[in-house]
Order: sequence, then C-alpha cells, then structure tokens
Amino acid sequence: MLSRTDLRADCSSCFGLCCVALTFSKSADFAIDKAAGDPCPNLADDFRCTIHTKLRPKGFQGCTVYDCFGAGQEISRRAGKSWREQSGQQMFEALPILRQLHELLWYLAEALEYKETRSIHADLRTMVDRVEQVSRTADLTAVDVVGERAAVNELLLKTSQLIRGKQRKKKERRGADLIGARLRGADLHKANLRGAYLIGADLRDADLRQADLIGSDLRDADLRGANLMGALFLTQAQVNAARGDRATKLSAALTRPPHWSESAVGA
Repeated sequence: MLSRTDLRADCSSCFGLCCVALTFSKSADFAIDKAAGDPCPNLADDFRCTIHTKLRPKGFQGCTVYDCFGAGQEISRRAGKSWREQSGQQMFEALPILRQLHELLWYLAEALEYKETRSIHADLRTMVDRVEQVSRTADLTAVDVVGERAAVNELLLKTSQLIRGKQRKKKERRGADLIGARLRGADLHKANLRGAYLIGADLRDADLRQADLIGSDLRDADLRGANLMGALFLTQAQVNAARGDRATKLSAALTRPPHWSESAVGA
C-alpha cells in the first residue's frame, strides 16, 4: 500500500520545476518578482538551488515552506527530458495539479495508519486507487481537482470523527480566526482546528495531540515546546511555516525544520 514516505519531495530527482513553474511576488516571502515559466535566477544548470542553505537570510522564506508532495520528481520522471530540452509548458501546468492530488494521497495514507479507522479502511483504499488512477491521467489539466477534493474530504472528516470523538464546544474551532491568539499551554487535545487561522499565534507548550489541523494556517505560529504528536493531517509545509524548538514534539512522518534550531528551548 501507498505510504507517506512515497510522497516525500526528492529535489535530486526533479528538474527544478517549482523554481520555474511558480510565480514569485516580491514580499516577505520572496526577494524578487518572477513570472510563471521563468527560471529563478538562483537555479543552477544542474537544477539545484545555489542558495539552498541560505534561502531564509536571502529573502526566500517562501521556498522553504513549499512542498510538492513528490509531484515534481514524478512529472520529471514521466517527461524524461527537462524543460530545457523541450517545451516545458505542459510540465509547468501539470505541477500544481499533481501536487494537489499527491496531497490528497498523503492524507489518505495517513488515515490508513490509524487503528481507529479500521471500519473505513476499505473505503480509504478504494479512494486511494481512485486518486492514483486520476493522477496518471495524460492531460492533468482536465482533472476536476475540486471534485476529487470533495470526495476525499468526506473520508477525512470521518477519520477525524473516529479519532477525535465528541469534544466540548470550545474545542470545535473549525475555520476560527485565531491570528495572534494567546494560547500558551492551551489544552487543544483532539480539538477541531480545520482551516483555522493561527498566524502568529502563541502556542508554546500547547497540547495539540490528535488535533485536526488540516488546512490550518500556521505561519509564524510559535510552537516551541508544543506537543503535536498524532496531530491529524499536519503537513511538512505547515511545520516549516511555523516556529519551534528542540522541545517541540512531532510525529515520525514529519521532519524538524533546520531553522527551528535557531530557537532556544524555553525562550
């Protein structure tokens, strides 16, 4: 069966597609403006980033929070030749679509890991087969991504309900505006934070075990000392966008971002 390991980005097997296909707008996340289809000036001839270890200090924080869920290397494998050797327009258009499909597969693979979801494992596997088949469509621009998301979301909601159970009303914060909220040490165990805005929130030492965080905006959220073990549908991109330290607890499927090491424990 598919595992989340299969959906990790491998930049060494990609033609640097995200560095070309995507648009950059000069902001706090990007130091320059770049149109879709134009190679980033930091992209080398071998498709490697020349400032990879210095992206944040150089003003390219946005690059450090992007995750293609393995779509880049898959499109590169299918194409065989790089966009420098052929017209890359089809590759560029396919990237954001396949990325979304792979993201759905990441969530489904996670849902299959839980013993609490055994009653819907057959449905989850059927959905995995469906999304995998769609992802192999020759013309990905014809895929109804919105429809696929809606179908998958029904199972993800069931997954969340089976794992979280019935919670008190104060833990039902779906889509809540919690920008800059003071939640240090908060009991958010099994809370529903789907799509919540947690930008810049103080979540130091908060208990976020088995909280549903799908689609939550964690940009600059302070997760130092927070416990996110078993947090549902938390992605690497969300983790990379937040701030944490060595005391932040993450599930094994996620990697502690390099910039977190700059934070002092308990600061």
